[in-house]
Amino acid sequence: MQRSTVRPPLRVWVWIAATLAVVVVAALLWRGSEAAATDSTTAAPAGVPAGAPAGDLSPAWSAGGRPPADVVEEGRVLLGSDSGVRALDPLTGDEAWHYTRSNARLCGLTVTDGVAVAVFRTADRCDEAVALDAATGVRTWTRNLSLRGDAVLTSTASIVLATSPTGVLTFDPVGNNVRWRAGAPGGCTWLSAVAGDTGVAVLQRCAGAQVVQLRLYDGFDGSEHWTVDVPVPEDVDVALLGADALVGLRVGGEVRLFAPDGAALRATLPAAPGDTVQQTTAAGLVLVRVGGTLSAVDPAGGAVRWTAPADGLPAATGADGPEVVVPTADGFVRRDARTGDELGRWAAGEVPPDGTATVVGPAVVLRLADEVRTYR
Repeated sequence: MQRSTVRPPLRVWVWIAATLAVVVVAALLWRGSEAAATDSTTAAPAGVPAGAPAGDLSPAWSAGGRPPADVVEEGRVLLGSDSGVRALDPLTGDEAWHYTRSNARLCGLTVTDGVAVAVFRTADRCDEAVALDAATGVRTWTRNLSLRGDAVLTSTASIVLATSPTGVLTFDPVGNNVRWRAGAPGGCTWLSAVAGDTGVAVLQRCAGAQVVQLRLYDGFDGSEHWTVDVPVPEDVDVALLGADALVGLRVGGEVRLFAPDGAALRATLPAAPGDTVQQTTAAGLVLVRVGGTLSAVDPAGGAVRWTAPADGLPAATGADGPEVVVPTADGFVRRDARTGDELGRWAAGEVPPDGTATVVGPAVVLRLADEVRTYR
């Protein structure tokens, strides 16, 4: 008996071909998509480890990379790389979570308000931003931006600041909305900018001028508080230091601290050529390290409350921090943040200069320009 073969109608073949085409296109799109190029893990919240450093300390672990200014957040040590972000256990250095991109390069990383905000460059501009919960690595938001390829990312409480020579942009680290942006006037360059509790300070130089202009903007609405002219010859180095409590500026061999209300010059400190200068705050005082000396300045009147030897900075502690931990060449010294009195010290062998020290449970985390070291 001869069996007959019934061929499917033409429309069935067309449908099958169309379906296969859709599958192939979807696969190709997936391979080229951000999702396919993203490798991420998450973790349970860790919290701050219990305990405190005791006795002499030894190097526990170190990791190279691009540490943000505030390297410790929510019990994690945050570290950037060309491809993304990872969070490490402060006691062991083990990775807790990571977020990396194979189709983009990290422009900048900053940490504030419990989130790590990273901006990536996919072509010639820094155009994709993501916020990651610092404790868990869970994405809290993503958004598109249009920043120059040389944009620098920093932050303070409730404000992320992106800076380039032609302007600044601020946005909310928690809600991701752009708050305001401002541009340099024609013929002028914005050398740097920094955000703090006084607002956003900008350092501006215009072509042919024998002065730089220090400008202070409101951090949330962008209104200008004041502008002050600072005479600076073109061959003299000038740098913004900070904008917490007082606006700090290094001009050649001098550190100048300006009041946030009215730009009055509150205090000056000498700085020798080659001296590293750093600024932070603790217990309502402005801490300025110049070379090997840390000075605590009263922002109300500009008086120096105390001085102490230092080879780095303590992490900012806020108005109520009872003590600071100051890096020195051979260890870390605990000091009363208000009086400078020594409360104890932990020997640690050779400690690299110019770091920022943060105590996390029984460990001291030292942030350096391109590395993090932990001592226990």
